[in-house]
Amino acid sequence: MTGFGIDLGTANTVVCHRRRGVVLDEPSVMVVRTSEARARRVRPLLVGREARDLVGRCPVGLTAVRPLHDGVIVDLEAARGFVVGMLGKVATPAWQRWRPRAVIGVPAGATALERRALLEVADEAGIRRPELIPEPIAGAVGCGLKPLQPRAHMVMDVGGGTSEITAFCYGGVLSHRSSPIAGDELTLALYRYLRSEHQLLVGELTVEALKCRTYVDEGPSSVVQGVDLGTGRPRLMTLETDEVLEALRPTVDTIIGALAGALDDLPPQAADDILTDGVTVFGGSTLLCGFAKLVEAAFAFPVRMAERPLTCVAEGAALCLSEPDVVRAYEGTFIDAV
Repeated sequence: MTGFGIDLGTANTVVCHRRRGVVLDEPSVMVVRTSEARARRVRPLLVGREARDLVGRCPVGLTAVRPLHDGVIVDLEAARGFVVGMLGKVATPAWQRWRPRAVIGVPAGATALERRALLEVADEAGIRRPELIPEPIAGAVGCGLKPLQPRAHMVMDVGGGTSEITAFCYGGVLSHRSSPIAGDELTLALYRYLRSEHQLLVGELTVEALKCRTYVDEGPSSVVQGVDLGTGRPRLMTLETDEVLEALRPTVDTIIGALAGALDDLPPQAADDILTDGVTVFGGSTLLCGFAKLVEAAFAFPVRMAERPLTCVAEGAALCLSEPDVVRAYEGTFIDAV
């Protein structure tokens, strides 16, 4: 079965082909003419990586737009233009003629209206019979878990716009918690810290790059460039990695605290399964140094990091093209009120 698995994330969009693997992994941003930003038909000039390079640098007349917020569509026309632009990067003319199939990951806490908007956008973008699957389930499939087994599993997905933790078993959800505090809030917390503690005003891409350096543990310190709020002039400063982690720690604690309530709803036998197998975590924000240890301390369960935390949702969605029973089993498990 050919087609695509798609993870339309707040921060990044990942497209995975059933046989060829990940064919696209780019930022969820596009550049449009300012006059067309609210038009009936939005035609992006740039999408993905090229558009992200213009964030904070757009000349007069152009605007950088993020069509997704908290993992769901906030602007229908902008999202349609974005999806068309992204698929244009991976779809050959032959595929465009027969309209490819796709399974799309969406937050388990997305409302019925938000899910309907995504299906409309996918259909207008040229996808044949688009299907939706909760992102925690898609990520679990991408990590090798079996959602139809009579055994409980728990996964934590911390992306750019949404954090979710879900326990599931035999085609149903046992417990679920969702929070809008995720990677974007970590970036904002670091921006505010630099402004209040060091009187340094930095750009969005600079803050994001500084945060990501704590993911890969490049070294004990980083050089940051910004504008001194006292003098209005450019200034360089060296920031210790430990200080960055401390600045992010309160937000991380908030994320974990918001999701820990899912443990209260677990049946005892399910808790026994999860204590044995551990909690599987994925999503870009789980790469933060020390994140796994914080989850272990809060949940008292062992933590298993996904091998490919950034792409496993799209990979799992692609696998579901040949496992329609998984999609059918979980299509009615979205949590409208969280």
